[in-house]
Amino acid sequence: MKKNDITLMLFPGDAGSPKKIRLPQILVRTVLVLSTVLFFSAIGSSIYFAKKYAELKDDQVEIAELKRESKIHKIQVDKLGQQVKEFSTEMSRLERFANKLRVITDLGDSPTPIEKDWGVGGPYGLSAQSFSTSLEREAVSMVERLTGNLEELDQQAKTQAVSLQQLDEFFKNQKSLLSSTPSIWPTRGWVTSGFGLRKSPFTGRKERHKGWDIGARLGSPIRATADGVVVVSGRETGYGKMLKIDHGYGISTRYGHNSKNLVKAGDRVKRGDLIALVGSTGRSTGPHLHYEVLRGGVPVNPRNYILED
Repeated sequence: MKKNDITLMLFPGDAGSPKKIRLPQILVRTVLVLSTVLFFSAIGSSIYFAKKYAELKDDQVEIAELKRESKIHKIQVDKLGQQVKEFSTEMSRLERFANKLRVITDLGDSPTPIEKDWGVGGPYGLSAQSFSTSLEREAVSMVERLTGNLEELDQQAKTQAVSLQQLDEFFKNQKSLLSSTPSIWPTRGWVTSGFGLRKSPFTGRKERHKGWDIGARLGSPIRATADGVVVVSGRETGYGKMLKIDHGYGISTRYGHNSKNLVKAGDRVKRGDLIALVGSTGRSTGPHLHYEVLRGGVPVNPRNYILED
């Protein structure tokens, strides 16, 4: 037996004889040291992973909060984007209305419009690898798009403001002209045949249609589309019972196929006055109003002289 050996006595039981096991002291010490190291390593690992788990839970809470905030921001941005779209639609409607007024008043083209590209939208997502960075980048992108859209709308609004200011000045100086310019529907119905070339309902050949055919029920009211003086009230070839109103400034209107004329030549009428009833007299296939607008005796498209939607 060596001096540095450690002897272990094992007693298997009452019937068994004791057994001796000799272990080198260095082996025992090595086992004790390794056991101690493993013990403290396990404790250290437990503490490390517990800390990481707590940090991960905090990160999950933060990510959940960021997701919630991103959803709120997306809703707000989408709402603002919808408002921008609605505003752009209204601006387009205002531009069309202003252009109609310019045709009527002979003011020429409106100020050069700003080319519009006001769409708002696109994919909205967040990278799992860089959530915060992606969210910030997406937010910046949305803000840039909306800022660009709003700047374009601002420029468009300024352009329309100049145009409408010119129209306002013109209106103040041309009140008489405006009241004498056709601007309303002569009767309520639907346009069954427009201005320009069409296929004749009688011959099947192409012919130039000088006005609008507005389908309406028999006896529907027909109203003067502007102030003026009735110059014709009677039957005319092709028109049946027809009215012609001279509005001055080289503008006149015709109303044909009436079932009854309610005014006579020489009568002065105001815009909106009842002047006749819809009929199917003359060269007609059914109840409707044939409506013409003439400038200098030349038929022009009535579409440009109806401001109502």
